[in-house]
Amino acid sequence: MIMSPVDTTATHTAHPPFTASAKMAEQLQQLHVDLIDLHIVGKQAHWNVVGKNFRDLHLQLDEVVDAAREFSDTVAERMRAVYVTPDGRIKTVAAQSSLAEFPADEVDTTETVDLITGALYAVAATARRIHDDVDAEDPTTADIIHSILERIEQLAWMIDAENRVANQSLPRQRNA
Repeated sequence: MIMSPVDTTATHTAHPPFTASAKMAEQLQQLHVDLIDLHIVGKQAHWNVVGKNFRDLHLQLDEVVDAAREFSDTVAERMRAVYVTPDGRIKTVAAQSSLAEFPADEVDTTETVDLITGALYAVAATARRIHDDVDAEDPTTADIIHSILERIEQLAWMIDAENRVANQSLPRQRNA
């Protein structure tokens, strides 16, 4: 059977029930960039952390990296589903990330805990800042952000606990 060549001149027209606004596209791009940077920062920390409780923190950093990679992919795929083009190029990440730069040299475990907790909370701040606007436009995408936020804040709490002193360190829940 002879197959005829595919007609590449045909125009494809999609009629999706929803496409993201420019504002939502910008907000998802920011979360995407922050998650990519969290992956990079997590690997930098993973390779260069030294000191007390090294192994435990080294393994926790793998969890951060895995979550960040998975979440950045989830956000990028959701962006495509709502007709937004994600930009994960390194120059874009470097220019747009909300995360602080991580040191290039060895970093003590105590400082690493504080730096990674700060990076996790920077991603959480982005997710919290955009969540309600995204929810108003597209609750399905907001559900994804909610799941990301839940895990990122859990990781931050678990890692931050490494440096906390029981009943002395902030933040503490205050009794009413």
